[in-house]
Amino acid sequence: MKITVYVDFEKRLYRVKAPCRLIRECCRAAAKAEGLEGEYEVSVLVTESERVHELNREYRGKDATTDVLSFPLFDEVGTPRQLGDIVLNRDRVYSQAREYGHSCERELAFLTVHSMLHLLGYDHEEEADRRKMRRREELILKDIAPRG
Repeated sequence: MKITVYVDFEKRLYRVKAPCRLIRECCRAAAKAEGLEGEYEVSVLVTESERVHELNREYRGKDATTDVLSFPLFDEVGTPRQLGDIVLNRDRVYSQAREYGHSCERELAFLTVHSMLHLLGYDHEEEADRRKMRRREELILKDIAPRG
């Protein structure tokens, strides 16, 4: 399995050590854990709350900000296959790390894996689905996510 991860920063993650490397590592770990074979591409945008709010309103009809947005493409044709686009909210990386009492690196890793699982078909609308997704996230994160 080969996955190419394109990362673009509209807003830098100054409080995270090597954020680009961490995002790529998390995307690859999630793809590997889900047993993907072949070549894939994912695009990741890191931006601020206001931009996430705009995108959420425009593409999902929800007038609120959120920590991540995932836009799966389900592209079955071509090589490499396009898995989709991820938008990470830099402001939420900082605030949720503070709220949950762990590092910004840990929060960025969690949000990246969470987004990748959305691209791969996971959801958390129902409680059983939320528990299943959370188990997958923790399993993937245990070997890669920075502690603390």
